[in-house]
Amino acid sequence: MSQALHPMLNIAIKAARAAGAIINRASLDIERLTVISKSHNDFVTEVDKAAEDAIIGTILEAYPGHGILAEESGREHGARHSDYVWIIDPLDGTTNFIHGFPVYAVSIALTFRGQIQQAVVYDPSRNDLFYASKGKGAYMNDRRIRVSKRTRMLDSLIGTGFPFRKGDNFQRYMKMFEDVMVQCAGVRRPGAASLDLCYVAAGFYDAFFETGLSPWDVAAGALIITEAGGLVGNFTGEPDFLYQREILAGTPRIYGQMVKTLAPYTRVISDADAAAAAAAGGEEGEADPEDDALIQSLQEAEDAAQAAKAAAEPEKPKRTRITAAAKAAEVREGKDDAPF
Repeated sequence: MSQALHPMLNIAIKAARAAGAIINRASLDIERLTVISKSHNDFVTEVDKAAEDAIIGTILEAYPGHGILAEESGREHGARHSDYVWIIDPLDGTTNFIHGFPVYAVSIALTFRGQIQQAVVYDPSRNDLFYASKGKGAYMNDRRIRVSKRTRMLDSLIGTGFPFRKGDNFQRYMKMFEDVMVQCAGVRRPGAASLDLCYVAAGFYDAFFETGLSPWDVAAGALIITEAGGLVGNFTGEPDFLYQREILAGTPRIYGQMVKTLAPYTRVISDADAAAAAAAGGEEGEADPEDDALIQSLQEAEDAAQAAKAAAEPEKPKRTRITAAAKAAEVREGKDDAPF
């Protein structure tokens, strides 16, 4: 690679390639894999676990004081209270992998105090490496990448992910899909969100949206998109997406148009709306309950960290703007109060 990379990014790349080698070896004889169903249409194999172990081992060997958040092992490894947390998906697209469909990836992101700083997404079947450091741009292999220049929805190719877990709200998604489909040139669903996000960064897609995703699905791809000049947020256009189970990403112009379409479908809804949905039997179940509990605890921990940081910072003195009229009035009042 021609450019000098951040040391922590180098470790992420080393870890991703080690996991990719394990995945590629296993792909030669998929029929021998032991597949476990975590829930309906949600699978894990010994390859997921072996790849995750390789990633965690590589990271903790270099940075033993860092924290780890991994899809299969949660927060079991690493330091629990470190400012540095690695967010890992060892095999994004497991269902594709066990069917021999070559669209899957390794996703690794590093956060510092809740902000994503380093990101790697590695596609082992094509040997494509997407990576970024905050403020340093985004790359595919050794080439700088940028989001597309398209500005019209009618010309745009949009990526998405279909609901697939038992209890998912398919009716809600089909309405959302229809609203997007009639406005664009086409919609694609390969089945690995981390790669979908990288495809937006590289200009292959013009936007991407999906619900039901976890932090390890989107953390790395989100930084790669923003470093490529794109925007990432939830369906209402706000930057709070990592723990919201919904994500929208795209070129600046297409992103704005997608927000108008997707905002009515956001999961960031009022308590009254949630109660109405539950009463109607339409409450969503887009995630495993254990994942929900973990993500909720992570959101609470991040909120607490942000509150502690704000409390530790000295309060800035308030600055009051004084207009000429106000100053003149102040002078007049001063004259009236003068003892002479």
